[in-house]
Amino acid sequence: MESFWILCSIAFALMLGAMSPGPTSIYVAKNSIAISRQHGLFTALGTGTGAAIFGLLAVLGLQAFLLAVPSAYLALKICGGLYLLWMAFKIIKHAKEPINSDTTHTAQMSFRRAYTTGLITQLSNPKIAIILASIFTALLPKDIPLYYYFVLPLLCFFIDAGWCSLIAVALSAEKPRAVYLKFKAGFDRAAGAVMTVLGLKLIFGMK
Repeated sequence: MESFWILCSIAFALMLGAMSPGPTSIYVAKNSIAISRQHGLFTALGTGTGAAIFGLLAVLGLQAFLLAVPSAYLALKICGGLYLLWMAFKIIKHAKEPINSDTTHTAQMSFRRAYTTGLITQLSNPKIAIILASIFTALLPKDIPLYYYFVLPLLCFFIDAGWCSLIAVALSAEKPRAVYLKFKAGFDRAAGAVMTVLGLKLIFGMK
């Protein structure tokens, strides 16, 4: 019973983290509205897989390694930040293109690519591994049962993918999509600007 409440506490903390806006939710939203609900859902599966990988690394002790080797953490942050800046550039670059002329571009995005992009976007932020490790350190018992090494990554996957899937379903509905199509340039520029800030924050560690 104690394990159940521990997992519930961790799940609650993970849910709060998943619900906070970030590059993954922005990209899931964009793919859902601009391309299709299915593309948004596959992107959500990718972000969930990334969360599961970070969850496994966190429970295996990645936090200790990153804190012990600051250069590795810095390199990961710079690579992740540059990736987010590249994504922001692409979003802003295509902001003025109407959705009809964008179809050739979006048609080239397969479900596999949507999944992979979601995965890479999630993995671009190594801070997530440290946040997860902090949650696990605060809430897990000193002696971790073996099955936690399987349960915690799965928990990370289902919570992150589940939340992002809700975003995909909600924003791909007819009314939100119609609003996006009407104000596409503004929405895309705003999304690109937020992604730029997140990328710079990741690189320079702005508070």
